[in-house]
Amino acid sequence: MSRRGPGVREIVLLTLGWEDLPRAVSIEGAPPEERMREPVPGILLRTDGGWLLLDTGFNTALLHDAALRRRFHGRPAYRAILPGPGEPLEEALAHAGIEISEVRAVGLSHLHLDHAGGLRHFTGVPVHCQRRELELGLTAEAERHAVYRIDFDDPAHDWRLADGDVEIAPGVTAVLTAGHTPGHQSFVVDLDESVGGGGFVFAFDAADLTENIEMEVSIGGRVDATPEECIEQVRRLKAIAAERGYPLIPGHDPVAWPALTAQLTERFGRTPAR
Repeated sequence: MSRRGPGVREIVLLTLGWEDLPRAVSIEGAPPEERMREPVPGILLRTDGGWLLLDTGFNTALLHDAALRRRFHGRPAYRAILPGPGEPLEEALAHAGIEISEVRAVGLSHLHLDHAGGLRHFTGVPVHCQRRELELGLTAEAERHAVYRIDFDDPAHDWRLADGDVEIAPGVTAVLTAGHTPGHQSFVVDLDESVGGGGFVFAFDAADLTENIEMEVSIGGRVDATPEECIEQVRRLKAIAAERGYPLIPGHDPVAWPALTAQLTERFGRTPAR
């Protein structure tokens, strides 16, 4: 995977909520009584074409309405936590000084409720997703995997579907890392030389925690994939990161995510919402 062309000029990390859930969702074989409070990630990237948003957080309508919450968030071992009473995306963008209308495209790592729920804010803009992920989302069994059609099945969405690795914007490459879901994708972000170069590999849910990467232990939440298949995806991301000299960032790590948020705030000078 070679570097080419211009890169991303700014990165803003967003924490769009939290999830209280069993650690076994992130770490295969973890004791069932162990629990974690994990951040829900969003990433804003300033590219030549404007702001690109990677992942969109929860659909707050499914949390604020009691009947919808019972249906879509009724699993006893799982609790979604919003950062405030309003819309997390709108508030986070406003805090960073960015209008929601300035987001010109969206990239989805996958269609789980904590990643695709805010997609309703972005009708009419390109939405990058793997074809096999959307195919899963439109099946009758999707809801069993916490993929909710209500989050994304809107004819006003401008889907840009990929079948494997693809550059979705200058300096942003989606990498198919199937396992957590059939069409899960991670992202390689190359920063422009004008802002110092370098970059990051964002694993999203191919590796929830630093432990998934350092110990090469599989995530626990998988759809039609074995632990070894998921570990192979982590190894692939580690190889890409090593080749580029970039850090590999886990998707839901409660230590790594706020640390990188602070680091990028210092580098780019734009303060995200907490």
